[in-house]
Amino acid sequence: MRLKRSFRYSMYATFGALLLTGAGWLVADWQKNVAGDEIWQQAAANLLMVHGGVAMLALLTLGALIPVHLLRAWRSRKNRISGSIMAAFNAVLIVTAFGLYYLGSEEVRPWMSWIHLTAGFALSLMFPLHIWLGRRELR
Repeated sequence: MRLKRSFRYSMYATFGALLLTGAGWLVADWQKNVAGDEIWQQAAANLLMVHGGVAMLALLTLGALIPVHLLRAWRSRKNRISGSIMAAFNAVLIVTAFGLYYLGSEEVRPWMSWIHLTAGFALSLMFPLHIWLGRRELR
């Protein structure tokens, strides 16, 4: 199920920005603990704020993706395995992001963070594979 070009590019831009801000936050968070400089603390805070804002856009695009792509592809039995994996990773990211934002538990928070990071990086690897598999089916 090929998406309209403008929608497809907005998905690429949104998820690319999520990957860059998430990876940037990871580096800044690590550096603030190693170097102890104030600039890394500020960079981590700013990257996290941008990441959260872009995540809101991702939620909008994912919501729009369900009727125009996910349900249609599911009914036509196209790219179901990689599509299901993509949907599962996105669900994990949404749940763990909610947990990171609203759970105050210091015991659960590190687990949520590592699950969120792992799912995010796995999704960024799965995204091009899903596209490649879908385009291969169209040929």
